Amino acid sequence: MDGLDDIVEEFLVESHENLDQLDTDLVALEQEPNSRERLSSIFRTIHTIKGTSGFLAFNRLEEVAHVGENMLSRLRDGALDLTPARTSVLLRMVDTVRSLLASIEASGGEGNVDVSDVVAAISAAMEDRPAESPVEAAVVEAPVVQAPVAEVPAEEPVVEAPVAETPAMPAPRPAPAAETPEAESAPAAADAGARRAVADSTIRVDVDLLDELMLLVGELVLTRNQIVQYVGRSNDTDLVRASQRLNLIASELQEGVMKTRMQPIDHIWSKLPRVVRDLGIQCGKSVRLEMEGKDTELDKTLLEAVKDPLTHLVRNSVDHGIETPDRRREAGKPAEGVLTLRAKHESGQVVVEVADDGAGIDPARIGAKAVERGLVTDAQLARMSPTDVLQMIFLPGFSTAAAVTNVSGRGVGMDVVKTNIESIGGTIEVESVAGTGTVCRLRIPLTLAIVPALTVECAGDRYAIPQISLQELVSLDAEKAANAVEEVGGAPVYRLRGELLPLVRLTDVLGLTSDRHDGHVVIAVLRSEGRRFGLVVDRVINTEEIVVKAVGGQLKAIGLYSGATVLGDGTVALILDVQALARRALRTESAERQEARVAAAVAAADTESQRERMLLAAIGGGRRVAIPLDTVTRLEQVRLENVERVGNREVVQYRGAILPIVRLDRHLGAYGEADRDVLEVIVYSDHGRSVAIVVEEILDIVDGEAAIRSDIEDMGLLGSAVLGDKVTELLDVRAAILAADPAFYSTTTTSTPHGVAASLLEV
Repeated sequence: MDGLDDIVEEFLVESHENLDQLDTDLVALEQEPNSRERLSSIFRTIHTIKGTSGFLAFNRLEEVAHVGENMLSRLRDGALDLTPARTSVLLRMVDTVRSLLASIEASGGEGNVDVSDVVAAISAAMEDRPAESPVEAAVVEAPVVQAPVAEVPAEEPVVEAPVAETPAMPAPRPAPAAETPEAESAPAAADAGARRAVADSTIRVDVDLLDELMLLVGELVLTRNQIVQYVGRSNDTDLVRASQRLNLIASELQEGVMKTRMQPIDHIWSKLPRVVRDLGIQCGKSVRLEMEGKDTELDKTLLEAVKDPLTHLVRNSVDHGIETPDRRREAGKPAEGVLTLRAKHESGQVVVEVADDGAGIDPARIGAKAVERGLVTDAQLARMSPTDVLQMIFLPGFSTAAAVTNVSGRGVGMDVVKTNIESIGGTIEVESVAGTGTVCRLRIPLTLAIVPALTVECAGDRYAIPQISLQELVSLDAEKAANAVEEVGGAPVYRLRGELLPLVRLTDVLGLTSDRHDGHVVIAVLRSEGRRFGLVVDRVINTEEIVVKAVGGQLKAIGLYSGATVLGDGTVALILDVQALARRALRTESAERQEARVAAAVAAADTESQRERMLLAAIGGGRRVAIPLDTVTRLEQVRLENVERVGNREVVQYRGAILPIVRLDRHLGAYGEADRDVLEVIVYSDHGRSVAIVVEEILDIVDGEAAIRSDIEDMGLLGSAVLGDKVTELLDVRAAILAADPAFYSTTTTSTPHGVAASLLEV
């Protein structure tokens, strides 16, 4: 059984269920031979078995099912009457099909099961012969002759010894030397026992029952959280041990129940090849569909929710994205377009991509159409980035189709796609290169019921933020917050590692007043729809798994909450809708305020460039240098024993990469103290490559705006300036880096995949 293909195993399970039902239906049919509904049901079952067996190349099974289908077709159409003899041969057909399935399950093939007799019997039963004819008599008596085989399945529950031995019995099956009925009974019993492995190893469960189990597990998780939090304050060792055991069991139970709801995404992908084929023919295009990650599993509820959006994206790619064969040839592409579906697990969510190698999306055309339809103004469009322009394809009523067809052009669909994806806590992103292709990327949570979340506090109330949207936490003390948080056009921003991060104060969004007055700032860095922003909260409480509960209509209408949950201490917390929060906070500004922010940002950038911040470092001999702060990636300490040599250069292993070292004292001729056990290192990175600059001591970070400068230069220097009341040398960073790695700025070396420089870590 372990070697069975998944498709064959699924076929066996379904066929065994259908055969059991067929036994009942055929006997009941004798009591009401004119029941077209029951005849049609029996016909469909045999037709399904025939079609699948032909696809799987089980020829004898297909032959038996085919002749049985012929008889059932004539019975259904009224061309034949159902007689006891015909019922008997149909039941015999069911038994033969069951034997073939048992053989397939045991050995992977149809074995030595003979079907010629039953095929001949069914064919004869379809002929209008007298009941006393030898053939008819043989047909009637056939089930009695085959009784030992036919009765094996029925006797399974009461036969104990053979069932216990069946795991060892398939071994002698390949060599049935004798052809007597006694010799055939052993394989038949083996088949019956082997059938248990597949047919009895699966069970169909109503989805509503799974939902009820998931609800109960959710309540158990809430209770577990409360108990664990309570026990954490206890000194009772036995109680702590019991709570740890409860925590483990509840987690395993939760994982097990969630697995019962998981299904491979291939369940919805399997219908798309037909969609692509039919639509390609309709549009006069040649399209090949490729799939990657069919086995990626997703919660059944979410699977159903993404089925229609995914289908629409596929149709949209074929209709709008991929060009006709003639246009593809003109563009130097193969005549056949390629549509690729990809699915994978990534950071606690499922990422599904619909990618095509078509014409791509031209932002200029999208922008012009949006202005034409009055969705944006020319001034607004001029301030939008290409990514923001592409997002307009999700606006209601937006379409670039020249004419309305039965496929597209009505301006509905993409907005519904986005709404449906966001309703299950997912996001959708679009990347496109004109002339190359388009990628639509869906990010979907693994499950809706239980999610990991960060609990925060704001104005005395608790809120939960799904960790799927959380990137990092930043805590600023009062002194640092006063200088680091700036106002740009009236909106607060924070410079996070050189990038301006828009800040949203949760108190402002909710119309509340913060109860924190010590100046301390806590920022949760969130990502929504490809954009980052910082959510300012009063304090962070904890991280825990929360059970998502639906909120009432009044709370849902506010548009800021995706649900609610009960925390470990019993308090209720609202779950923030990060997508809605981002839209409300970042996209509802007036055009004037946006314009003011852009102008202020430009002015701030100009001012920042004029007052360049510098890192001061001592290099020995009483000398010190200034290094532009925006060139510094990290400050590290490296033990001297970890410094190695490659040729005549010093290197150090750092975060999985090899960094060349430049010693500023030697580079600038300072020669300070002898080597110490621990080296102070400034890590500089650019385009994925890094170097380690060794100094004697890190002194300070200063503002060079009002510095008195001199153009007196020397080797490795750009001049000097008075910083902190002392003359400080301005380091030529480029020259220092080239001293450590002469090929650092070489385009040929940076593209080399196996060189030392090319392997340097992106910091």
